[in-house]
Amino acid sequence: MALEDTLRALREFDVNDIDFDNIGSWPAGAKVALSVLLLLAVLAGGYYLHIKDLQAQFDRVQAEESRLKQDYEKKAFEAANLEAYKEQMVEMEESFGALVSQLPSDTEVPGLLEDITNKGLMNGLEINSINLQAEQAREFYVELPIAITATGSYHDLGAFISGMAGLPRIVTLHDFSITARTGNSNALNLSITAKTYRYKDGEG
Repeated sequence: MALEDTLRALREFDVNDIDFDNIGSWPAGAKVALSVLLLLAVLAGGYYLHIKDLQAQFDRVQAEESRLKQDYEKKAFEAANLEAYKEQMVEMEESFGALVSQLPSDTEVPGLLEDITNKGLMNGLEINSINLQAEQAREFYVELPIAITATGSYHDLGAFISGMAGLPRIVTLHDFSITARTGNSNALNLSITAKTYRYKDGEG
């Protein structure tokens, strides 16, 4: 009979008579319904917050998985090509040694100046001056500028500049200027800076 009384009380209950300041006066059925609604709201809120935390955790784990996969693929590729890397390292060391051998030592600079002079004379130039400039230290090498002035025809100057590439040591050409010689339209004055290099080899 208690159930029938509860159902009858709910049917007779008027929502307009709800007094939220005195919930204790509500019929038992209304109290049960309110309790159920509150319980469902708490469960839904807790479930939502829990799922939200799990989703954030899942996103973090998924991102970590992607990073680990990329790291694994990179290391697997390196491991598979280890022998090729070793061969490349040997080739690089050999190439480096060959390049270093082309850098003159201090004792070879006079010979280099002689080679430059001979190259100019062989191409019909009149070498006016060859002056060593102050060395300039770089990170792995030392740069030695050489200021050169010479006189000759246009073709002679071109042959001289081309011939510099054939020197046994590395020499680069910079900051050149060509002017006509006074009273002789066929003769040109050349001013150019040749730079040679030497390996620092542990210098401070």
